[in-house]
Amino acid sequence: MSTLTGSTGRRDRRGILPWLAVPALLFFVGFAVIPLVGVLLLSFTTWDGIGGIHPSGLTSWRAVLTDPGLPHALWVTFLVMAVSWAVQTPASILLGTFLAGRQRYRAVLSLVYFVPLLLSSAAIAVAYKALLDPNFGLGAGLGTEWLSKDWLGRPWLAFGVVVFIVSWQFIPFHSLIYQGGVQQIPRSLYEAAALDGAGRIRQFFSITLPQLKYTIITSSTLMVIGSLTFFDLIFVLTEGGPGDATRVLALDMYKRGFQANLMGPASAIAVVLVLMGLAIALLLRRLGGRDAGESQLEGA
Repeated sequence: MSTLTGSTGRRDRRGILPWLAVPALLFFVGFAVIPLVGVLLLSFTTWDGIGGIHPSGLTSWRAVLTDPGLPHALWVTFLVMAVSWAVQTPASILLGTFLAGRQRYRAVLSLVYFVPLLLSSAAIAVAYKALLDPNFGLGAGLGTEWLSKDWLGRPWLAFGVVVFIVSWQFIPFHSLIYQGGVQQIPRSLYEAAALDGAGRIRQFFSITLPQLKYTIITSSTLMVIGSLTFFDLIFVLTEGGPGDATRVLALDMYKRGFQANLMGPASAIAVVLVLMGLAIALLLRRLGGRDAGESQLEGA
């Protein structure tokens, strides 16, 4: 009788579990699927954002795909993505490994390092724009010549400033991810390596990095997909300048939609960004292989 009751209870719980996902599914459909379908439909129309919406076929797509500025915006977007990933990933891994230690002061450092992530991107951009002003900024105040350069007036300097600020803001988040990943590595691996005479550097490259493989993939996915949506910081800091040196696709979408009142082409760019994000996410998932899902299930 008890066996029968237990099996019935398990079946009841299994029947309830799918219903628990309904609120999340409704939220996802309402705030992700429906807006995405709306943007896709809007990309086949002509609309100035105020008046009537008129179907126009592939007019908006032709305007976007034949625009000579599109390849440059794509290049800048991928460049920001690649360089920010190359800067953030090593720094985040090193900081995450360091913060995973057991010393008491590291908890305080974790809090300090996390502060940039709590700040608004627009506020950060305003602060850095004031600090880097060649006439009234930090360099002029300290009388330091190398800090008094026209950081936001030269293409490569402006690009470097954007990458630096983005990395400064988001390294804490990814460090937190790596900190959790390092803390999940069994201590017995390090103890065995120490008995074999491996130093800390050898342990880092032989144990820590291999064990963080799927954490790196997860962090890289968030980092790369997030870099496709950089807008507010670049808009406030450089507005895509000087020239088009920092004009990424997200900023191009905003300028077309809300400055030029071309909602059709802007929606087409939004669809391109979504497709790029999906393609990159699937590629990174593919690089992780099947073991990624299996390892997560085993860890759970």
